[in-house]
Amino acid sequence: MSQQAHAERAHALLGASKAEQWINCPPSARLQESVPDKRSSYADEGTTAHELSEIKLRRRLFPCDSKERKKLDAALEYLKQNPLYDAEMENAVQEYVEIVEERFMAAKARSTDAIVLLEERLDFSEWVPNGFGTGDVVLIADGVMEIVDLKYGKGVPVSAIGNPQMRLYALGALDGFGFLYDIREVHMTIVQPRLDSVSTNIMQVDELLDWAETVVRPAAALADAGEGEFKPGDHCRWCKVKATCRARADENMQALQYEFQDPALLSLDEIGSILYVAEKLASWAKDIGDYAFEQAKAGKRIPSWKLVEGRSNRAITDKDAAWNVLEDAKINGEKLDKDKFLKPQELLGIGELEKRIGKKELGKLIGDLIVKPAGKPTLVPETDPRAELNSVDADFAGEDFSDAV
Repeated sequence: MSQQAHAERAHALLGASKAEQWINCPPSARLQESVPDKRSSYADEGTTAHELSEIKLRRRLFPCDSKERKKLDAALEYLKQNPLYDAEMENAVQEYVEIVEERFMAAKARSTDAIVLLEERLDFSEWVPNGFGTGDVVLIADGVMEIVDLKYGKGVPVSAIGNPQMRLYALGALDGFGFLYDIREVHMTIVQPRLDSVSTNIMQVDELLDWAETVVRPAAALADAGEGEFKPGDHCRWCKVKATCRARADENMQALQYEFQDPALLSLDEIGSILYVAEKLASWAKDIGDYAFEQAKAGKRIPSWKLVEGRSNRAITDKDAAWNVLEDAKINGEKLDKDKFLKPQELLGIGELEKRIGKKELGKLIGDLIVKPAGKPTLVPETDPRAELNSVDADFAGEDFSDAV
């Protein structure tokens, strides 16, 4: 599949990638239908990573004659000219490819006629009107079917546990290929290499089909008809109308009407509740601010607000020329010491070193010199999977967080 084909994957109204939205908030699907998608640099980066993974997997998992090898090698060299390709992408995709290869070998061990499908269109319209999606990797063998998905982003951790996108892919694969194999169990795996994350959710086929009938089918029927109740929640994160959604606004405005038992002092119970409210309001305020800014840039008037030139920092237009001038300059008859205008050489940060040298190679070279100090204590909801600290005094004795950001 070409890079353009990867970038132009068809997206159904009720596609798998948006399943968390339309299952939880059915009418949001039709509400977003006329809003154009915005292509981001992160999406382009992900597209390039997926294309690279497909080339590598086709080269390693499929029989290749000399003509096919030459074709794939040429595609790889062409992709490497893409400015988005770098050492970090090469290393991350290679980790993903090795995991897929391991899973395929496990499938072959279960069944000698196991098959692997790449970039497979998966149709789950049995439960969702015109529902389809594209599965990165589908492994099928007697007894077990596995869906493997690459998430190249590193901003938001994505888990396979309870993931509706992966479940819909599994339904599509089961509907399309289940008659060929005796599939009793479905494995759904998400690999997020830049976060060192591999998560797998295992479901029995009967359990998956029950979810499809009791959750997906009724939600999809409402979403397709543009009916149902608007329900704000975490699924609003990627909604295209999250800034102007009235249901979300009503919920957040209702949160502002919080009544306190004691008007003078807040109890810890009240503070715990307010922290949730404040987090939601901060996210909502940012979404509205971003939307208003884009509207103002487009020439639309926001009552009581205006666009102005922001603060900026001074910059040297030609650093080489400035270097030469300062190197030859004399003040009061004396030349300037270099330490007055030059920084000493600095070692790049670990992330940049991994990009340029390679994660594994850097580990071999200076792995014994790299430490991961204790992170700065952070207050999070109790649903966060990280272990709870007993107290900062007990768990971080001797640590200095004065310079932590």
